[in-house]
Amino acid sequence: MGPLPKRKVSKSRRDRRRAHDALTLKHLVECESCGEYHIAHRVCPKCGAYRGEQVVEIEND
Repeated sequence: MGPLPKRKVSKSRRDRRRAHDALTLKHLVECESCGEYHIAHRVCPKCGAYRGEQVVEIEND
């Protein structure tokens, strides 16, 4: 049998511990080619450009 807590952890103590666990929003930047917002350091999903250069062909349906 492993170690067990001696006392119940109160809701306030539990919530204080979890105060830093919230997810943050992705850092969005404006695409140099099309002006759409996309995640920084990633290829633009709208036009397929990265740092102003076409790197992926995007099929428009």
